[in-house]
Amino acid sequence: MRIEVAGRHIDVGEALRTHISERLEEVVLKYAARATDARATVSRDGHMYVCDCTTHLSTGMKAQASGKADEVYAACDQAVARLEKQLRRYKRRLKDHHHHRSEPIPAFDASAYVLDAAYEEPQVDVESEATDNFWTPAVIAETTQPVARLTVGEAVMQMELAHANFLLFVNDGVGRLNAVYRREDGHIGWIDPVSSDTAS
Repeated sequence: MRIEVAGRHIDVGEALRTHISERLEEVVLKYAARATDARATVSRDGHMYVCDCTTHLSTGMKAQASGKADEVYAACDQAVARLEKQLRRYKRRLKDHHHHRSEPIPAFDASAYVLDAAYEEPQVDVESEATDNFWTPAVIAETTQPVARLTVGEAVMQMELAHANFLLFVNDGVGRLNAVYRREDGHIGWIDPVSSDTAS
């Protein structure tokens, strides 16, 4: 398994690099023996240290976790511990998932944009005609986001492993875009849009 430890605007010394690598390898191989790689990124947020850990499995699943503390080793240990908790929770399902799929999860890249949160809606006279540029926030970043073909159960597991609140995926059962998301009441929501053929 390939492990990469990097610093973002911070120098990661050899001792810290070795510490993180050993902890990541121990945890990932214990709960996800078929991991292909793992990455840890250490950065600063004011006086606090932040460590983001990600590991990719051979089937295409991805698990990630973050830690934050006022001491760099504590932040890294916290991130690895959280990653371990996620992998331990899904250990049996990850093994079943691997046996169920002989090939990695198919996915395609979708365009993803970051919009300027500071955008303010212009004041428009309600008596006047609306303009085409009534709501046009600035795009401050462009990237791509993989959209995988998953069952609903796999999508929920991937969302949990990625520590995300929302996941867009192609439903393997019906072949159309679906979404799962974390509700405020703690349950998981599932959106399955009605196809245009059946909407009328």
